[in-house]
Amino acid sequence: MDHLPLVQQGELDRVKQLLMGEFAQATARATQPWKRNGSILKVVLFGSYAREDWVDEPQNGYQSDYDLLIIVSHPDLTDIADYWYVAEDKILRDAEIARPVNIIVHTLDEVNQALSRGEYFWVDIVRDGIVLYERPGSAFATPQPLTMADAYEMASKYLSEWLPSTDRALTTAHEQALKGADDLGWRKEAVFSLHQATERAYICFLLVRTPVLPPLAQHQIPAVAGRGQRDTADRRMAARHPD
Repeated sequence: MDHLPLVQQGELDRVKQLLMGEFAQATARATQPWKRNGSILKVVLFGSYAREDWVDEPQNGYQSDYDLLIIVSHPDLTDIADYWYVAEDKILRDAEIARPVNIIVHTLDEVNQALSRGEYFWVDIVRDGIVLYERPGSAFATPQPLTMADAYEMASKYLSEWLPSTDRALTTAHEQALKGADDLGWRKEAVFSLHQATERAYICFLLVRTPVLPPLAQHQIPAVAGRGQRDTADRRMAARHPD
């Protein structure tokens, strides 16, 4: 991480310590041997801080997020509520970490299968990512060229995911605008929802029609993926602690 300022290097080291420490505690509480012996195989920094095109302008209200891929030894260990929720909360509240952190959690098999299909999101991570932690024997597979059939399948999947997401944001914006006839707060919410719809439509177009994503879309994909995992974790935590 020599290309990063010392402040960011320190923050990332702190993030890594919190993630690994809380994961160790979560697995230590498990009763099943495979869970108790579960492990983190890799922690990979990707996105703008790996590509060296991050933005750090707190005076303008914007700082690039840290995007981290965590590779674990079993699919069940990707569960945010059981293994990562506490760590994320601690990172969010830690005074030593000034920038937002997004994590996505996968198994090595999942990522390697995607690499064998040539899926460019994962190919980009392997090409540009910086390994912050790695256990022996956890190498990524060699990326393969994307076939036309796989490209079509991926494009269809992205279209079915991102187009309805765009429509939902537009519907929300319309409802908020109606409520905002005499309420500035609702109008502000409507503007934010329109902004979300615009981002989603842009990402949808890029994912369906192009093989390469610019930094904006590359940033949004892990953010949305992480948000989906966190939303599921929030619901599960609320169900466990209804008070």
